[in-house]
Amino acid sequence: MELRGDRIVLRPLEEADVDRIVELGADPEVERWWRGLTPEHVLEKARDEDEGVAVFAILVEGEIAGMIQYHEETDEEYRHAGMDLFLGAEHHGRGLGTDAVKTMARHLIVDRGHRRLTIDPAAHNERAIRCYEKAGFKRVGIMREYWLDAEGVWRDGLLLDMLATELTST
Repeated sequence: MELRGDRIVLRPLEEADVDRIVELGADPEVERWWRGLTPEHVLEKARDEDEGVAVFAILVEGEIAGMIQYHEETDEEYRHAGMDLFLGAEHHGRGLGTDAVKTMARHLIVDRGHRRLTIDPAAHNERAIRCYEKAGFKRVGIMREYWLDAEGVWRDGLLLDMLATELTST
């Protein structure tokens, strides 16, 4: 399955993508937010062994530019999906992340039937927050001491969400 945005294509991550994803993830601008993109971990994702997570390569003009993934809560009382992504540093600042987020949001709401989506960047990752807000996500609140950074410091996260009814307004 391929998901097409305005300028990007999302397709399931493949084993052949592992080296490029690891290379992109090793860039300090990416690694500060996405640690642990080792060949073994990315290979697990490509083999669909990261339980409960669907993982896609982000393609720009046919080349791998990053990775996006989602997880689903399927209990009908709480049904929603969450996503996360990164783009290689050379692809930052071009609107490609917003395109990828909108494309995945459309898939999760229209094709997968979710009524609410979440995304949870580091509270000080201003680039990511701008991207998600451009895609239509709204700030919900701060999650205190949410993630452990590379220096061993607990950092806050920002919870954002989007309702299915807000998708068309993006």
